[in-house]
Amino acid sequence: MTKAAKRASARTKAAQSARPTRARSSNPEFRNHAVVELLGIRMLSVTRKRILAEMAVSASHTNPNGRVNGGIIMAFADVVGARGAVANLPPGARTSTIESKTNFFAAGAGPCLKGESLPLHIGRTTMVWQTSISNADGRRVALVTQTQIVIPGASRGMRIDPPSPQRVSRPAGDRQVDHPGQTRRQGTRLGRRARMGA
Repeated sequence: MTKAAKRASARTKAAQSARPTRARSSNPEFRNHAVVELLGIRMLSVTRKRILAEMAVSASHTNPNGRVNGGIIMAFADVVGARGAVANLPPGARTSTIESKTNFFAAGAGPCLKGESLPLHIGRTTMVWQTSISNADGRRVALVTQTQIVIPGASRGMRIDPPSPQRVSRPAGDRQVDHPGQTRRQGTRLGRRARMGA
């Protein structure tokens, strides 16, 4: 066995033996959040301008070489950034990640990873949060920038119907135009193709 393989094996064994119990979130919005529970994320500080969290590293988080899997790091950062967006939502609204960019700088290692998320933009329809993920020794592992959409909530008792398809008005005797922006000729051509089985 090579020295590198022995070191990797030792790291994996250390991560397995130091398998911490998963911390339950003290934040009501994340108490029953499946990903938070699965990853063992614990929110340390939640304000509208800064989120601090940590994730205990277990064997299920690591690659065969004993380092934290990149997808786990990205999921951790996504949860922390999304928590910042949740802290800034208007009543009844919800959020979802619509874009995420990750830069990796170093390998993630146990016993825990720390996450700090700061807002770059807090708007009415979108928010942008940047999350820095570090090892316990303070070395930066990754920098994740994500955009969160703000989805407004419906008022109580208000029914929201899906939009009806738009129809272009047509003179009597002309064929129906099925798509906004189509000319009558395009609509006729499409109709003829449909009748011919094309």
